[in-house]
Amino acid sequence: QVQLVESGGGWVQPGGSLKLSCAASGFTLDYYTIGWFRQAPGEEREGVSCIMSGDGTTYYADSVKGRFTVSRDNAKNTVYLQMNSLKPEDTAVYYCAADLYRCTLTVLPESNWYQYDYWGQGTQVTVSS
Repeated sequence: QVQLVESGGGWVQPGGSLKLSCAASGFTLDYYTIGWFRQAPGEEREGVSCIMSGDGTTYYADSVKGRFTVSRDNAKNTVYLQMNSLKPEDTAVYYCAADLYRCTLTVLPESNWYQYDYWGQGTQVTVSS
């Protein structure tokens, strides 16, 4: 069965850290570009980071640059998102998605979600005091 499963979300105080995982099954994650997205209540889904297939080049949205780090462990078929210096505005459901080449660092309307081959179910991140 082909699927992506996110984990690692939770509640954290402002300034804290969380590490999200995106585990793939049924396909080799290294062959795909993996994007991390987030969606806050009432907002559209937005791309925050991606790691490219092959050479693993990473990209970040300006809102998370310098605070988030994306990485990939091919042996575990898993991509990670290390989130540091978290802010209340980072509160959202975080999703990972796989596509052969696409990297989205802007809003992705629901009408375009089909552009990605696979989506995870999401994991909630809440940043509050």
